[in-house]
Amino acid sequence: MSEPLHTTPAVTITTPTGTEEEPDMPEDRRSPTARRRRLSAELETLIKQAELDAYHVDDALGWTRGKTAKMMRGAWKLPSLRDVRDILDLLKLTDDDPHREYLLTLARQGRERDWWHPYREMLSETFTTYIALETEAQTVHTFEQGVFPGLTQTPDYARAVIRNGPFELDDDAIEERVTVRMERQKLLTSSADPLRLWAILDEAVLCRAPSDEPGQKGRQIMRDQLGHIRELAALARVTFQVIPFSAGLHAGVSGPFTILEYPEPASPDVAYAENLAGELVLQKPEDLKRFRTAHERLKGLALSPTASLELMVAAAADLT
Repeated sequence: MSEPLHTTPAVTITTPTGTEEEPDMPEDRRSPTARRRRLSAELETLIKQAELDAYHVDDALGWTRGKTAKMMRGAWKLPSLRDVRDILDLLKLTDDDPHREYLLTLARQGRERDWWHPYREMLSETFTTYIALETEAQTVHTFEQGVFPGLTQTPDYARAVIRNGPFELDDDAIEERVTVRMERQKLLTSSADPLRLWAILDEAVLCRAPSDEPGQKGRQIMRDQLGHIRELAALARVTFQVIPFSAGLHAGVSGPFTILEYPEPASPDVAYAENLAGELVLQKPEDLKRFRTAHERLKGLALSPTASLELMVAAAADLT
């Protein structure tokens, strides 16, 4: 049993160097959804450091049972500044404590709208969570076995992938999805803090040209896509590797996946996987270990970045 609430000690906060400045990250690298997620994680840590639990906080603040637990697991639509202040007052984080303002800044930013808000009806809740996490990630490690990663697709290639996907979509719906995909790609060229991308591709990706699109030839779309990959590979923070057919069976045969990594302890790394059965966002250490092990094995089997680009050049030449 924790101490009575009236004797709750002031909490001593240990934060990474520069954490208090982090809410002021570049606008194009900030997601309100990710802000809310981080705020939830921070509040959970503070409550546990105070040797309290969600029920104690509910009782102390006169809240309905379950309200604090909901906040701690990030199940809120918009943070209430008053609620956050009440928790911080309970934990004795005073106005002169810089961590208090850091958390209130997270709450204010968490009340904003994400850039994809106009497209929210066509995107699943899991995928919007993924986009939010991707927006604030420092590094993306990804493996693809059938198509180029969404972050690297040209508009025409993306359009072909979506049109030939498992869903029946009209032209307007396809264009909306292409727009979202192109907007995500701005992370790679952010002038302030570009995303680091390490993409491993099965060689099959280079061989699977789109079927002919209305008014365009699939082979030309594929040539343009391969040219775009070479341009991206010239960026200092982007790396491509290809697993050749000669490598045989490998750790990625069960499907594509992505790992998102963050520099701050308050934002745990996550893994993402998608198939026809649905989408998964995973952050348990045992789950991440499996994906990291698979990615390292794939990296070891793949050609070097230089040899991989040479293979792409050859693939493009075969399409002429």
